[in-house]
Amino acid sequence: MSGTGQPAAPAPAPAPSSKGGADERLLRTSPLRRLLGRPELGSVVGAAAVFLFFTIVADSFFQASSLGTVLYAASTIGIMAAPVALLMIGGEFDLSAGVLVTSSALISSMFSYQMTANVWVGVFVSLLVTLAVGAFNGFMLTRTKLPSFIITLGTFLMLTGLNLGFTKLISGTVSTKAIGDMEGFDSARKVFASQLTIGDVEFKVTILWWAALVAVATWILLRTRFGNWIFAVGGEADAARAVGVPVIRTKIGLYLGVAFAAWVSGQHLLFSYDVVQSGEGVGNELTYIIAAVIGGCLITGGYGSAIGSAVGAFIFGMTSKGIVYAEWNPDWFKFFLGAMLLLATLLNAWVRKRAEATK
Repeated sequence: MSGTGQPAAPAPAPAPSSKGGADERLLRTSPLRRLLGRPELGSVVGAAAVFLFFTIVADSFFQASSLGTVLYAASTIGIMAAPVALLMIGGEFDLSAGVLVTSSALISSMFSYQMTANVWVGVFVSLLVTLAVGAFNGFMLTRTKLPSFIITLGTFLMLTGLNLGFTKLISGTVSTKAIGDMEGFDSARKVFASQLTIGDVEFKVTILWWAALVAVATWILLRTRFGNWIFAVGGEADAARAVGVPVIRTKIGLYLGVAFAAWVSGQHLLFSYDVVQSGEGVGNELTYIIAAVIGGCLITGGYGSAIGSAVGAFIFGMTSKGIVYAEWNPDWFKFFLGAMLLLATLLNAWVRKRAEATK
């Protein structure tokens, strides 16, 4: 379209890029080209392949009763994978995310027990502390200019020590005291750890939390100014800063998003089992990152989607439970997870090159 608002005259040369003066977002693209440009395309293909594979090798995998189990396993990863995906699109990592989930649960439990308060008091104290940890990660990253790998690795180690040290100091053991008989426990369990039965299938409430977080994350990425900022700082932070993007505020906001999801996951952990082991959560941060990468996020930042992280988490759920339904040795799970990571990364790279070639 010309500057006067009239259609431009046709020309044999290819349509100019944004560098040539025309905004490529205004150019019409075919449905196939738009499909090839979606970050989650590779993960969707991978999910279909995994589903077909386990449907063939495990008779019980395709049963309706198995659906709730698979979705629950996926949701426990997907709740965290969505904000982790946004963080990776913004060019950063959070190696403390796994233990932060446990920290959130420990704070809720121990505060409620020691203060003999309604458990909801502990839940909201945990929210404040968990968000403070996320803000600390973002603040340290933007102030020190150190890589997020180093910052969050330090937080990971500190939280691991604090989880164990405070639990032993207060409870005398490595696990918290039971709070199931305290006021507010039943209502909190309904919010964070209840289940809904539809027909013969039981669905955990975490599936709803997962769907809500993915929906919000997708809306943020595609429909808000903050979403544009995330892609900008992930692509090139200095260039984004030069055009007025609030890089510091954006990155702190991303870490706050991870912290909020860790709080939700932590409360589910607590109200599902009543007690919390202080050593849990170590290693889960890699699972969240893997789910995001399988879903199409680039390690280098600036590319990916929240929907892709959901598909990656779903692949995780299908694989972890599919191996059980197939009655295989669960030791094979790590092998399949690593193989899927490599295959998904290669497929995503191929899809992205094809998308760029068709522009």
